[in-house]
Amino acid sequence: QVQLVESGGGLVQAGGSLRLSCSASVSSFSINPMGWYRQAPGKQRRELVASITSGGSRNYADFVKGRFTISRDNTKNTVYLQMNNLEPEDTAVYYCNAFLGRTYWGQGTQVTVSS
Repeated sequence: QVQLVESGGGLVQAGGSLRLSCSASVSSFSINPMGWYRQAPGKQRRELVASITSGGSRNYADFVKGRFTISRDNTKNTVYLQMNNLEPEDTAVYYCNAFLGRTYWGQGTQVTVSS
C-alpha cells in the first residue's frame, strides 16, 4: 500500500508560479513512474500533466511544455511539479499519481489561477 500526500496548491495570479510536492509513504526508488494529473472544473476526466520515471525520463502534456518542470528526489520519496507562467486555464485539482504494482492516487490539491 502506498500513500501519497500532496502539498503546495493555492491561489495565484496569472503569470505567477507554484511548486507542488508529493511525498510517498514508501521508498520511491521502486515507484515507476510518478506523475501529476489534473481535473479541471466541469470536466469528468483527469488529464496527464507530467510524469517521470525512476531513471529520470520525463513526459509532458503539450499544454505545459516550457512552463512546468517535473522532478523527483528519491532520497526524500518525493516528486515535485514546478509550475511557472500559470494561466487561468491551469485552474484544476492536481493529483499525484504513482505506479507500484498498481496505480495509486493522492487526495488532490487545488490550484486556482486568477486572471
